[in-house]
Amino acid sequence: MTDQAKSMAHDLGYLPVTTDRVGKMCTLVGGQMTNYLIRFAYADGQALWVGSAEEVNSCVTTTNGTVVSNSYIGPSITAAYHTGTWTLLPPKDPCDPATGRRGQDEQMVPDGAIKVLVCRDKQSGSATPHPSDGLEHGQQQARELAAELNSLKAEPGGNTCRETGDGRREMFLLHFGYAEGPPAWVRILSRCRPSVNNGVLVGDLNDALLDRVSRLAPPA
Repeated sequence: MTDQAKSMAHDLGYLPVTTDRVGKMCTLVGGQMTNYLIRFAYADGQALWVGSAEEVNSCVTTTNGTVVSNSYIGPSITAAYHTGTWTLLPPKDPCDPATGRRGQDEQMVPDGAIKVLVCRDKQSGSATPHPSDGLEHGQQQARELAAELNSLKAEPGGNTCRETGDGRREMFLLHFGYAEGPPAWVRILSRCRPSVNNGVLVGDLNDALLDRVSRLAPPA
């Protein structure tokens, strides 16, 4: 794909990456896995290799051998392989986590957000949480919320959860939009430790922040 290389490199360059080993929970459904190697060629004769895969659990990583991204892009690579055209496919539900954004290994929410979509988990009775439609808020709310999340003590970690306390557990998904590039997402789970994660970093929120997020989300 000669005319698609810059577009593909641009999108992959926005994936959040880490050099830390980040564990995460994955389903264990059996099925076919298709492994991919992507070779980016440069004018000076050098090349960069990127490895990824498509598989039924959506849980493989993408790596260039130096850094790793937990963002799942398998279907996008498969589509490019079959069509010769690169498009980073969005999630089917706008409230579901997307690929995330470069810089999320350094901050829970990278600087510069201009809006935020706040989604509350829909209590459907299904074993798999399914977020409802969200409410979108403007730049002031987005940057205030991002600042509060960035003030939390964060460390490398994935989407693990150790349940704590009693009562109903709530899940919120926050999507911070930017003037350019993909959104950054943050998942919040009450009665969990850690209770906040962005796929690369984890932290614990306080009651005041949980209350603020709840007020910004659609009604329960």
